[in-house]
Amino acid sequence: MLSICYLVLKDGTVLKGKSFGAKAPLSKELIQGEISAAAGEVVFNTGMTGYHEILTDPSYTGQLVLMTYPHLGNYGCDDSWSEIGPEDSGDRSGVKPCGFITRSYYDGPIPPERETLSEFLKKNNKFGISDLDTRALTLKLRDEGSIDGVIVSPENGKNLSQNEINDILKYLETFPSMAGRNLVEEVGTEKIVVENESGKTHVVLYDCGVKANIVREYVKRDCKVTIVPSSTSSSEILSLKPNLVMLSNGPGDPAMLTEQIETVKQLIGKVQIAGICLGHQIVSLALGAKTYKMKFGHHGCNHPVRDEFTKKVFVTSQNHGFAVDKDTLPKGVDIWLVNANDNSVEGIIHKEFNIQSCQFHPEAAPGPEDSEWIFDAFIKGLK
Repeated sequence: MLSICYLVLKDGTVLKGKSFGAKAPLSKELIQGEISAAAGEVVFNTGMTGYHEILTDPSYTGQLVLMTYPHLGNYGCDDSWSEIGPEDSGDRSGVKPCGFITRSYYDGPIPPERETLSEFLKKNNKFGISDLDTRALTLKLRDEGSIDGVIVSPENGKNLSQNEINDILKYLETFPSMAGRNLVEEVGTEKIVVENESGKTHVVLYDCGVKANIVREYVKRDCKVTIVPSSTSSSEILSLKPNLVMLSNGPGDPAMLTEQIETVKQLIGKVQIAGICLGHQIVSLALGAKTYKMKFGHHGCNHPVRDEFTKKVFVTSQNHGFAVDKDTLPKGVDIWLVNANDNSVEGIIHKEFNIQSCQFHPEAAPGPEDSEWIFDAFIKGLK
């Protein structure tokens, strides 16, 4: 039987639910600092499937993920679906979001050789909450914007007291906002790793929290992929003699990544560059643009993007809470791709410097394969 737990938001909203995964911490454990990963920015994801890939996506570090699809867990979890590889790149294991929020948690039979969603979360000491009104919570986030929250257990096992709520709200007052957080040091490779050594095109992948399927997509195209830590200098990168430097996705506020931005500045004009998601934002910042925090971001598998050159629209997988300010893009930068819903920047090119980047995830995992062609465009380049 699932135990009682609560989702408490920074604005004082208290939602009662049932716990799955690891046992949610008590309020006193939060205050005493015994649990460091129970709180995060609550964001909603509109995907209908792919919860395992979402839970292992490094870009969700520091967040509580609310799934708008109401029923989760029915097909279990399998480590082969994880997006935290490659295996020998250091400590990249585990669930990346701080917690998982769903309307209904399935606790029945699953296919053989798989573990339940609850077991997977428990193994990684992460928290889940079900049996709350996720539709109402999604509408709240859409109307008011993403907000910090925490999943907690009541001291008496039944109801949170007012004193407990007060303590939790004090804790959330001190919790750092996603705007201003540098989280790339918590993800990414710890050493240089090479995939497909004999590949004909050499891609140096600058790892700020890369998803495994990005690596697979390059390997599938016969690329040698050298994955390097995000602390790697421009001179070290150039010494590897890459055909392409690829900046990966990752978590946190891109404007805080001053070291990474400076490294890219030093690479511009010396080598072909491409970027995905956070990588797209880092490239834009290095070129002189600015980024901003979105109201609730884009998280899901069904976001339409329009190619401004061909006018074709395709469906993409997305996961980002920051975006590039189109009004700050410098001379020489062309807007390549835009979001068909809100016209936010989804991709840029710089012909002189041979730079291409996209805000969405062409590797999907989860999501549609409509935009896989982006990898071919990156490899081909603009010259």
